[in-house]
Parts: sequence; structure tokens; C-alpha cells
Amino acid sequence: MFTKEETNDILSLLRKMHPNAGCELNYMSVYELLVAVILSAQCTDKRVNEVTEKLFKVYNTPEQIARLTIEDLKPYIFSCGFYNNKGNNIIAMSKVLVEKYGGEVPRDFDKLVELPGVGRKTASVVMCVGFDEPAMPVDTHVNRVAKRIGLSDGKDVEKVEEDLRNSFAPENWNALHHSMIFHGRYICHSRKPDCDACLLQEKCKYYKEIQ
Repeated sequence: MFTKEETNDILSLLRKMHPNAGCELNYMSVYELLVAVILSAQCTDKRVNEVTEKLFKVYNTPEQIARLTIEDLKPYIFSCGFYNNKGNNIIAMSKVLVEKYGGEVPRDFDKLVELPGVGRKTASVVMCVGFDEPAMPVDTHVNRVAKRIGLSDGKDVEKVEEDLRNSFAPENWNALHHSMIFHGRYICHSRKPDCDACLLQEKCKYYKEIQ
């Protein structure tokens, strides 16, 4: 494992490579963010933004969406894939927000994960991006990059999340999350990572193994 100085260096290099790293989903409220994150499962942010641009012009509050049927919602979210499951979860989640939280998204991780269709990753994104609270969401990019660098060898995302939380200070979790996502999207690709463009060669476990 890395020392504290080494993990600080890794974060600094990630931020140097991706100075504009941040959430690429478009939203105007925490509720819109929550809907967008649910839709983003196994779907690109670009496609989700195309979908929500049309959806949120018509329906963008829990009260509005709670009254919909899946047939009402399907034409808007069809292209995101898994539309029945996602749509039913979004409607059910909206009903809970209206009935239990007065139409507001709770600023509490444990309450978020109790909402229909909201797992640890989605709740963490809402805490991190929507509320600017320390969180460490682990998606496919973060999972891959963490293991390649050598920050974790976790068999599941919960262990990867735990390792990252233990290796970095809470005030750095959000910046780390965004930087690792950008690194996975734009440099450390799943099939063919662009190691020549990466500043982490001296520290990266994967790079050392392929030399």
C-alpha cells in the first residue's frame, strides 16, 4: 500500500491531469441530479443529458413524477435502457419523497439508500455532487483506476470504497472521485489505457507490471 505522502502525490497528479474534473450530468436541483444518476446506470452521461433535457422541461419535481405511470414516463427515458426498472424506481422514489420528506431529497446517506432504486453509489453521488458532503462513490471507472494504480485490490466495490476512504482524507474524497472518473474516461481506458499520457507511471501497479 502507499504512504500518506504517496497518496497525496497521486491525488495531485490526477488533479493536474484533469483540472476540470466534475460531474458531467446536467441538473438544476438535487432532485434532478438524483433522477439523472438513476438513469445513468449502464448508460453514458451524454445520453442521459439528452434524455433529461426533454424530460425535465415537462416533469422535474417529485410531485409531478409521482403522479405518472410507467407508460407516461417511458417515451422520455426509453433510450437510456432498462426503462421499465428505472422508470418504476423513479416513480416510486418520487412518491416516497412526497409522502415522507415533503418533496425534498434528504441530506442523509442512510435515508437516501432506503429510497427505491438508490444504492450506495447513487446515494454517494448525491451526497458528493448535490450536497457537497464528503463521499466516495465507486463506479466502473473509479473501480478500474483504483485497482490499476494499486490503491485497492478489493473484490467488490464496497471494499474498494473502504480502501479509498482509508487512504485519503475526507476533505479530498470528492476531488478524488471526480478525478478518477475523468482518468478512467479519458486516459485509463478499460481496453487500452493510454499510459503514455499518464503522469502516474512511476506509481502505477499496472504500468509496472506491463513493462
